[in-house]
Amino acid sequence: MVFVTGGTGLIGSFLLRALRARGLVVRALHRGVVPADAAPGVEWLPGDLLDTEQLRAALTPDVTHVFHCAGLVSYAPQDENALLAVNVQGTAGMVDACLERPGIRLVHVSSVAALGSPAAGAPRRADGAVVVTEAATWDLGAAHPAYATSKYLGELEVWRGVAEGLNAVMVNPSVVLGPGDWSRSSTRLLRYAHQQHRFYTRGLINLVDVRDVVAQLLALAFAQPVRSGERYILSAETVPLGEFFGAAAAAMQRRPPTMAVPDWAAEVIWRLEHARAVLTGARPLITRDTARAGREPVVYSHDKVQSATGLAFRPLADTLTWCAAGLAEKAPISDGAAVS
Repeated sequence: MVFVTGGTGLIGSFLLRALRARGLVVRALHRGVVPADAAPGVEWLPGDLLDTEQLRAALTPDVTHVFHCAGLVSYAPQDENALLAVNVQGTAGMVDACLERPGIRLVHVSSVAALGSPAAGAPRRADGAVVVTEAATWDLGAAHPAYATSKYLGELEVWRGVAEGLNAVMVNPSVVLGPGDWSRSSTRLLRYAHQQHRFYTRGLINLVDVRDVVAQLLALAFAQPVRSGERYILSAETVPLGEFFGAAAAAMQRRPPTMAVPDWAAEVIWRLEHARAVLTGARPLITRDTARAGREPVVYSHDKVQSATGLAFRPLADTLTWCAAGLAEKAPISDGAAVS
C-alpha cells in the first residue's frame, strides 16, 4: 500500500491517478471535501496533517511507500505561523510516523525555495543567470521569505529522519504547471494570463509540467536504487516571465500582457498592498517577496535527476497546450479583461 498526503493538491491529485493506473493500493489523507474528479479507487482518510496520532494510525504494516505532498504555499505575512505549522511540524510528524515503521520509503516534496538565495560566486550561464544545483547551501545570515524558510526547515526534519535510519529522498520542484483549480497554487499564473491583464513584472521563471513531476516521483520511489538522503531539482525550462505569460495567453487564445512594470513601481505597489492588508485584514495581492521574485536571474539545474532516472522533461509549449485544453473543460472564470 502507498500513503499520500496532499492528495487533493495539484501534484498529489495527478500522483494518485498515476499510482492507481499502476494498480497500486492507495490511501490518501484529505481535509475538507474530496473533489468529484478525484482518482477512483483511493481509500480517503479524513484528517489533519498536524494530528500525529492519526498519521501513525494511517501507516499500517502494509504501507511500503509514503509520498508527502502536502504543504502550504503562501507569501502573505499573516500566514507565517501557518507555514511553520504545516510545512515544518507537519513534516516532522510524518517523519516520526515513518520512523516507527522500518522499511518504509518516504518521498518528500519540497521546493526550489528551500535551496535559498544564490551564493556569491555561484556559476553563471553566458546570459548572466546563476545556475543553482542541489549542492546549494542555506545562508543562515541572509533574509529569506517565510515560505522558503518553512520548506528548508521541513527538509531539515527529513534529514533528521535519515540520520535516525529513515529511507527518504526529497524533490525540489520549481513552478509546477497543470490544469488544476483556477484559484489555487501555480494555476493562478495561468488564470492571470487568461484574464488578459496588461501588466507583468520582469525576471525569469522556472517551470515544470506536473506530469513530469509525477513521473520523476515514481521513478525515484520505485524504479531506481536511489541513495537515501538525496534531493533532486525538478525543473524543465527557464524563461522570462513576460515570455511565459505571452505563451500562456496564446495557448488559451487570450490577449497577452504587454507592459512591464518597472522595479520601482513594483516596490511602491507592494508597500501600498501591505498597508491595505494591515488596515482591512485582507490578503495582499502582491507582497515584497512576490514583487522581488525573479529579479536575480536564476536557473535551476535538472542534470542530477535526469542522470538518476533518465527521464526527459516536456517542453513548455507542450505543457501550455495541455493546460489550456484541460482548463477549458473546467468551470469558466470571469474574463476580467484588462483589470490590472
